[in-house]
Amino acid sequence: PKLYKTTLKKWYQNNVKKLHNQEFENGEVYLFCDEFTNYYDVTIGIDAVNLLTKLGYKVLIIDHEESGRSAISKGFLDNAKEVIDKNITIFKEIISEETPLIGIEPSAILGFRDEYIRLADDKNSAAKISKHTFTTEEFLQREFDRGNIKSNQFSSKEKLIKIHGHCHQKALSSTHATFSILNIPKNYKPTIMNTGCCGMAGSFGYEKEHYKISMQVGEDTLFPKIRNISKDIEIVASGTSCRHQIYDGTKRKAKHPITILCEALI
Repeated sequence: PKLYKTTLKKWYQNNVKKLHNQEFENGEVYLFCDEFTNYYDVTIGIDAVNLLTKLGYKVLIIDHEESGRSAISKGFLDNAKEVIDKNITIFKEIISEETPLIGIEPSAILGFRDEYIRLADDKNSAAKISKHTFTTEEFLQREFDRGNIKSNQFSSKEKLIKIHGHCHQKALSSTHATFSILNIPKNYKPTIMNTGCCGMAGSFGYEKEHYKISMQVGEDTLFPKIRNISKDIEIVASGTSCRHQIYDGTKRKAKHPITILCEALI
């Protein structure tokens, strides 16, 4: 993956005054600026900020550590624990029911609901934060169910969407939230594909010794189904690794659900 021309944090700092120059009827949210979104998927982060802002949420991005996901995935738990303890200290006084923590990349944000609770020194604060931590899809689904987001805020055009679920998302959350929010525009018709694992698995598929088996996993179910999808149907994947694997294996571009909703705003 190529580094973007700027970082999400820099973009946010340059635009925060303009973004906050309005009333926010739906309160404040803290957006976790994970390392994947900050350096690579910056446009998705911008879409998330713009979408939430236009829906009436004041988006706050503060200075915090990376997620620790890369260290955890490679077994460097001492390094991960340092990051986790710093993040718990940063967020423990500000994350609550009224000011939740939400994240774009499933593997990064869902650490707050899994490894953080087990590895943090301050387990009470970690548990408290975990109760108010959501993927962007989970948060938007909750807000739609509460009536804070309405279908008439989005396009009435018809669109067919195929969803590939991120393995981390399926294990600790669900693809149902993605399906639900993509049903908010009244004429959007999403379908969850039965595609299993994409084969990338973090950095696994980028490693020379694992490349062949990674692509074999993709060819098992995902790639053939993607190749048979009409060009006018949108492909959606929440995970950055999934999107890269889909492109590398099929040359089709998958979008994050946040981008789909941002494009659908009236």
